[in-house]
Amino acid sequence: MSIVNTTVPITAESADRMILELVEAYPFCRTEVIATTAYERPIRTLVLGTGPRKVLLSASHHANEWITTLVLLKYAEDLCAAFTAGEEKARNILEGATVYMVPMVNPDGVDLVTGAIVPGSIPYEAAIRMADSYPDIPFPDGWKANLLGVDLNLQYPAGWLRAREIKFSQGFTRPGPRDYVGRAPLNQLESRAMAGYTEFLDPDIVIAFHSQGKLIFWQFDDIEVPGARELGEAMAAASGYTLSETPYNSSFAGYKDWFIQEFRKPGYTIEVGEGVNPLPIEQFDEIYAACAPLLDTAIVQFM
Repeated sequence: MSIVNTTVPITAESADRMILELVEAYPFCRTEVIATTAYERPIRTLVLGTGPRKVLLSASHHANEWITTLVLLKYAEDLCAAFTAGEEKARNILEGATVYMVPMVNPDGVDLVTGAIVPGSIPYEAAIRMADSYPDIPFPDGWKANLLGVDLNLQYPAGWLRAREIKFSQGFTRPGPRDYVGRAPLNQLESRAMAGYTEFLDPDIVIAFHSQGKLIFWQFDDIEVPGARELGEAMAAASGYTLSETPYNSSFAGYKDWFIQEFRKPGYTIEVGEGVNPLPIEQFDEIYAACAPLLDTAIVQFM
């Protein structure tokens, strides 16, 4: 029986439970909590494999992109099951690499979008008050930020001031559902935890999952990372997604931007699926069919 339920929207509690069940079912997995949010939800890792290559995967920086968490957890379960069954590809992956996952960077925000935070509760009412400043954004479906109203993927010190200028010019000048950069880079618990975990691991590659567009973004500024384009092209061929340059107005202060700038190693943002966020759970199978070979390619080809 499958541990990861891909038929219903995920919550922070169900993600936490599934990670712990995976660790119990597959003793070669491990987990730790790298931070606790302002609303006391854990940000938990899932680590698979023992190989020398370090691959760091993350999902759900943005609340209404929660389907990406299911992609990582399903991939972890399938990889573990295949390894246990003695399949060669899984053995090559988990003996050649260590795969570090942060499946839900923004558990507070995810819970708002998927309904675990109920109307009338203190955090729900606080979110509504912030959303009132942005009446054109649907609530809660349009919510990308954490529950303090900060967009976590605009929190990294890679052109943060430029991101602030762009977003302020678009009217995102205060805490709200999306695109508010915060008062300073890395001033949110979630983004600070991701940066600290990344610095501690010093991974060889990072892949951050977002939605939507069926796109693979691989660049930041004019930094040339050897092999990054070639690996991106291989992931595009495996998934059917398009390798693309990041639009200018979205080119700053993101997690993969910061990683490329600071580590000079391959970093990617994968925009899964197509449509309006949050993508419907009915799209999961199609998304996963593209993302599983993308991840296999990224990990195996990089070794």
